[in-house]
Amino acid sequence: MTSRRRHRHIRKGFTLIEILATLLLLGIVMPVAMRGISIALASADHARHMAEAATLAETKLNDLLTQGVSSASGLTGDFSPDHPEYQWSYQSAPRDFSVNEVQLRVTWLERGQPRTFDLSTLNYDTQNTTGGLP
Repeated sequence: MTSRRRHRHIRKGFTLIEILATLLLLGIVMPVAMRGISIALASADHARHMAEAATLAETKLNDLLTQGVSSASGLTGDFSPDHPEYQWSYQSAPRDFSVNEVQLRVTWLERGQPRTFDLSTLNYDTQNTTGGLP
């Protein structure tokens, strides 16, 4: 029985081959994982910008319509001082029966590329009515 105990090898660590195989596996998996994380962060950033632009566009369009500039066109500006990185432009086009289509476009730079968000609605122009419909 003592001879068996002498020949038994007790393993206390990793071999060089196991370490190299692990490093090779990590070298393959890590770049793919990092690329996935990068894509996820870019998507989250884009979603944040789009949500911010939608909120700003809705607020600005409501402000302009309540000020009575529904038939004006070519107005531009930015959202300073809170959001100077976003710019807006306002266009209005007449439609049938004293109705104007109004559009507010919000633009910004994201990762060096220009991005836009458009918000439009129809607005009844009470100033150009000739009677008939209230």
